Amino acid sequence: MHKLILGLLVIGLYGANLANAQGNMAPCGPAGQLEDEFSANVAADSRCFELRMYTAEPEVDGVGGINNLHQRFREEEVAIFERLGAEVIAVWQRLDDPNTLVWMLAYRDRAHRQEVWAAFAADPAWVALREKYPVPISAEVYMMSATNYSNLK
Repeated sequence: MHKLILGLLVIGLYGANLANAQGNMAPCGPAGQLEDEFSANVAADSRCFELRMYTAEPEVDGVGGINNLHQRFREEEVAIFERLGAEVIAVWQRLDDPNTLVWMLAYRDRAHRQEVWAAFAADPAWVALREKYPVPISAEVYMMSATNYSNLK
């Protein structure tokens, strides 16, 4: 029963995260696709960058935990995003919070981001991976565009 409740929590958290991933988020991408209040210092050729921080719930009976989250990323989650057209810039372990994984993705623009996340949510490999490594998380998400003087665009 305990595993069932945790499993439902994981599905609920990921469902909410996927909804947030596809829903009303801050704008990002090239200056020409942004409103004036955002575009003044943004590069005309900027991609849409997304910084995501996942804090894993502690492991209980093999469910959850930062090590299972890292294994999920290591095993296939990064590869799924790359197969779907996102660039995974980097994945980090926060050293001030051992339960938090941080990662950054890049997309051509906001529309491309929406396409990638919609495909990810429906991808059978993701569904199987999520079932293999159920990890309840809380997520912080930041959408960004490169400045017109940034080396990374």
